[in-house]
Amino acid sequence: MTVGILGGSFNPVHAGHMMLASYLAQWDYVDEVWLTLSPRNPLKDATGLLPDTKRLAMLTLASRNARGIDICDLELSMPKPSYTINTLRALRERYPDKDFRLIIGSDNWQTFTQWREWEAILNEFGVIVYPRPGYPVEKRYVDGMELVEAPQVHISSTFVRNAIARGKDMSYFLPQGVNKYILDNKLYTNA
Repeated sequence: MTVGILGGSFNPVHAGHMMLASYLAQWDYVDEVWLTLSPRNPLKDATGLLPDTKRLAMLTLASRNARGIDICDLELSMPKPSYTINTLRALRERYPDKDFRLIIGSDNWQTFTQWREWEAILNEFGVIVYPRPGYPVEKRYVDGMELVEAPQVHISSTFVRNAIARGKDMSYFLPQGVNKYILDNKLYTNA
């Protein structure tokens, strides 16, 4: 079984995350996609990042009835900052019967050589790269990298947070249950 690891802060998880994960699982790029919650990306600013428990609760709601999509909270118990290579190796050790592949957007692919042990990620696990608006990828061969033509969604967690702060209705932009959770807990009102 091949599991795609789609990591992120999911602050919050939105429809674009779920559409991508569903596409990759249903179109057989992988058997399952695990949405892997990162406590803090070492390459990103943590300002406005909700506590892990709240982001995990939203991921749980989002994936509750999703076929081929599950969540992984392994990084929450690992040393910080969290490095992808350590997560992938820990998953391989914990689940030796599964093959893991990293899933990243073309925006992250452009800075991939800045990641810790990026060559080991390519060699040991492989990387699936999906398109992100404004970040084209040359269609040249890179060993260990697969470029997929997944549907593009022009939505980001930053957009969702800013819209909520402005009082906009995000119910069509968020997975079922997540919008209600955000409203009930008064999240992102000061984004």
